[in-house]
Amino acid sequence: MTHDPALVEWMLDTDPALRWQVQRDLVAEPEAVWRARRARVATEGYGARLLALQDSDGQWAGGAFFPRDFDFHGPEAAEGAGQPWTATTWSLNSLREWGADPGALLSGTAELLAANSRWEYNGAPYWEGEVDCCINGYTLANGAWLGADVAGIAQWFVDHQLDDGGWNCEWVEGSTRSSFLSTLNSLKGILAYETTLAAEGITTPAALTEARHRGEEYLLERRLLYRASTGEVVAPWVTRFAYPWRAFYNALKAVDYFRDAALADGSPPDARLADAVAAIVSQRQPDGRWRQARRNPGRVWFEVDVDAGEPSPWLTFVALRALDWWGDVRP
Repeated sequence: MTHDPALVEWMLDTDPALRWQVQRDLVAEPEAVWRARRARVATEGYGARLLALQDSDGQWAGGAFFPRDFDFHGPEAAEGAGQPWTATTWSLNSLREWGADPGALLSGTAELLAANSRWEYNGAPYWEGEVDCCINGYTLANGAWLGADVAGIAQWFVDHQLDDGGWNCEWVEGSTRSSFLSTLNSLKGILAYETTLAAEGITTPAALTEARHRGEEYLLERRLLYRASTGEVVAPWVTRFAYPWRAFYNALKAVDYFRDAALADGSPPDARLADAVAAIVSQRQPDGRWRQARRNPGRVWFEVDVDAGEPSPWLTFVALRALDWWGDVRP
């Protein structure tokens, strides 16, 4: 789909972490062009800055999910304060999502994390995962990216899928109903693991792919937006788009996932995405851009997108990519 040249140039005039994706997915530049730009993620801008902050033990901020100095009883832990986004898992998420080459990290990062990083919840080794679905989803994706053995985490998702088809990080507290956010983050991790295996010529266990499809059905039955019990919109935040995604659910993040899953599976978009797509369209501004709804609270190494209320190149890119896909092949 052809886009306003001024809008495209605005998105291209950004960090290499975004620019290469615009070149590949919106402009359809030759592969050699966008790959050359992608290679610069490790040496310029956000990627280079974050790589420089990696500790000699393989971690960031001295912790697995929280910084070493995080006070679980202090002001940062208060409701609404927002957890810090500086520790290892969040830093790996960013580098992977920006397209950094895993070889740009410290040599042997996967082994360093296995030796030195432990989950704050229970002290388990990093690549064994945790009890939290979202954390395990991130770790599954990051482990596959770094070449760690995370097959045990993949099986964990099969073993801990709830009867309604999704997942809930509160399962350990007894919850038996799935959550939109927990399910989406679980699906993202599983899909990243599957696509990494596929690129290496490895077949994903059928039970894991089946679990992913069941999880997708959980969200599709609710059209990504609505409670199954009442049919009401699950919460106002479903149309409050903010980048970086962090640990929050919204319709744009969900549709972006279903685009990736459909492309991986070679399947058309499901018609039940229509309401979520309409929600994305409703947030488009007269100038053709999408605005940052909020700054997700919490400590960061540095900001990577605009302040709340400003036009966001990242959100605009993801929204246009999703709409291009939907417009090209929608049912």
